[in-house]
Amino acid sequence: MEVSVLNINGQETGRKVVLNDAIFGIEPNDHVLYLDVKQYLANQRQGTAKSKERSEMSGSTRKLGRQKGGGGARRGDINSPVLVGGARVFGPKPRDYSFKLNKKVKVLARKSALSYKAKENAIIVVEDFEMAAPKTKEYVNMVNNLQLEGRKSLLLLPNVNKNVYLSARNLQRSEVMTASALNAYKVLNADVLVITEKSLEAIDGILNK
Repeated sequence: MEVSVLNINGQETGRKVVLNDAIFGIEPNDHVLYLDVKQYLANQRQGTAKSKERSEMSGSTRKLGRQKGGGGARRGDINSPVLVGGARVFGPKPRDYSFKLNKKVKVLARKSALSYKAKENAIIVVEDFEMAAPKTKEYVNMVNNLQLEGRKSLLLLPNVNKNVYLSARNLQRSEVMTASALNAYKVLNADVLVITEKSLEAIDGILNK
């Protein structure tokens, strides 16, 4: 699949690049996409929710009422979960939500996500560019020139570029990340994928090992 290379002004440069069919032209596997997205979202969870159980609360341990004959549920001390203000039964505890996925599964998920974007013609290739200083206005101009206003865009760079990242940081529908940090969730969450020429080479190197 051939894609025209644009500059940041949205104009064609006259060059074309070929998207690797082994990455952008496979039959997407929905199940591995589900697993990869599920792992990404699970890894974002802090897992710090905690409620006190009966043994962790302060309060008298005196039994408040007789065992039988009261007409209600049995209860012991003032920390009983039956009472208002008492402890919680089986409350949340700090836990780690992350889980393991095989490398081949994660690679296939990324290829599947990129193939979906290629099928939707939602990939734009731009020539490599630099920003001398963080300028949100310049980044907005680039987004408008590429006709991405009102759409979620994900820009992939070959390396960390602080100026580009800071320029896009305050824009709600724009995100910047490196090719090495690419994941299925970010690709699927974006309406349009903007890839620089060197990023394409980096993706080929990462996903075709």
